[in-house]
Amino acid sequence: MSRTTIYMTAAEMRALEIRAMESGAVTGADLMERAGRGVVDATFARWPALAKTRHRAVVLCGPGNNGGDGYVIARLLHHAGWGVRVLSLGDTKSLPADAKLNAQRWSALDQDSAATAPLNAETLADALGEGCDLVVDALFGSGLNRPVSGLAYIEGSISALEARPIVVAVDVPSGLSSDTGTCLGEPVAPLRADLTVTFHSPFVGHVLVDGPEVCGALEVVDIGLARFAEPVDVRAQTPNPSGLAKHPNAHKFTHGHALVFSGGAGKTGAARLAARGALRIGAGLVTLGCPPDALAECAAQVTAIMLRPLNDTEALRQTLDDTRINALCLGPNFGLSPDRADWLMDVLATKRAAVLDADALTLLARHEKPFSKLHEQIVLTPHMGEFKRLFPEISAELTENKLYSKLDATRDAAKTAGCTVLLKGAATVIANAQGDCRIVASCYENAAPWLATAGAGDVLAGMITGLLARGFAPIEAAESAAHLHAECARRFGPGLIAEDLPEQLPAVLAELESASKRSS
Repeated sequence: MSRTTIYMTAAEMRALEIRAMESGAVTGADLMERAGRGVVDATFARWPALAKTRHRAVVLCGPGNNGGDGYVIARLLHHAGWGVRVLSLGDTKSLPADAKLNAQRWSALDQDSAATAPLNAETLADALGEGCDLVVDALFGSGLNRPVSGLAYIEGSISALEARPIVVAVDVPSGLSSDTGTCLGEPVAPLRADLTVTFHSPFVGHVLVDGPEVCGALEVVDIGLARFAEPVDVRAQTPNPSGLAKHPNAHKFTHGHALVFSGGAGKTGAARLAARGALRIGAGLVTLGCPPDALAECAAQVTAIMLRPLNDTEALRQTLDDTRINALCLGPNFGLSPDRADWLMDVLATKRAAVLDADALTLLARHEKPFSKLHEQIVLTPHMGEFKRLFPEISAELTENKLYSKLDATRDAAKTAGCTVLLKGAATVIANAQGDCRIVASCYENAAPWLATAGAGDVLAGMITGLLARGFAPIEAAESAAHLHAECARRFGPGLIAEDLPEQLPAVLAELESASKRSS
């Protein structure tokens, strides 16, 4: 049984809240109360000592509904016996109705303890100077879509304290785009949070670009919106064990035959890593196609992987005449010579499912019409440098436009290329030509920093190829392989090298199947 995570945009979340309120089942004030309670509960759960004794908090409230959440949090902390100072950005009389209601509820408390002061450098320094264990950032939240300037003093004032207080952000740290994960202008962020509490589902921006670094830890709180949810564009789905399992009556050709192209002598390691990944993920057969001078080198290193000498276009043609070869992998140390470029075009002309990685992407970018022979069975697997060479205009937009996300760029690239594109990173984004988009986020508790090692990408290319050979649709092959690739790295942990990744797959697949049985 697979597990799905939904990533939302600010507009999608707002539409969800409106549906819930229009149903009559909940009011905006109800949602705000639940959100504030969720932040307090999540904070106390992460730092239990805060719940046991009285402390001091500074709550920074903005001019919108995020500020309304802040007033709820201030009131709840006050009722828990905390000393609370609220600093407000903007006139509370101009707040939206629900936020204004909670500002009034806060002001209605004992005036000595519930005064609200305007937020500026002086009032912040004064509030922090009284002693502070917790700062709540409820300034801008998810609705921010423009640069914020003039508030950099907030991080400076907190960092100047002898002991930095815990910083908890509501929805997203202020100044971080919830849609792109980039910091807008000179932001309130990096008022770097130790914990970011959001509601119902994570935002796209929580996992892209600066999001994981600025958000600290991420906690998603249920505030009762699930029954009003509708399908959204972006999700992450763990592999379905039933799809990865092998039928007991099947044979090797049932699960496909993958062909991985190798470089010449002394340059076969990358292709061997890819071939190993393809075999371990379940391709029925895997063949390394390599120049004759590399045969002995490969034969000394592989056993279950078959070898095929490929020294010219005729040998290539004869190999591809075998229609049982149904998935190809080109690129890992493939070479950049003109004859390699010709081979790439010849292979693409066969219309077989294929993964293009590394050198194949460089060759493609050099071609006069790079996307002319691509088709929907192709998966491109660029890192950001390769992406820039392949899609220079899209890459420039990503660099220059703070409101244009990695997700937007990947989707536009897939549409331009007419195939599936997997853009690597801590948050790997995958899209196909139809606009379907997935995120595989290796961050927060799912971080896999050990993947920053030579050859890891070659293994990923091979794993995708193996799943293509088994009949997976390109976007499903790319997403499942990316999930499994990261899980292999997390399972092995520190000291990981690329050779270790395929060897973790049996245990990872077994754990996935076991978890599925427990949940069914």
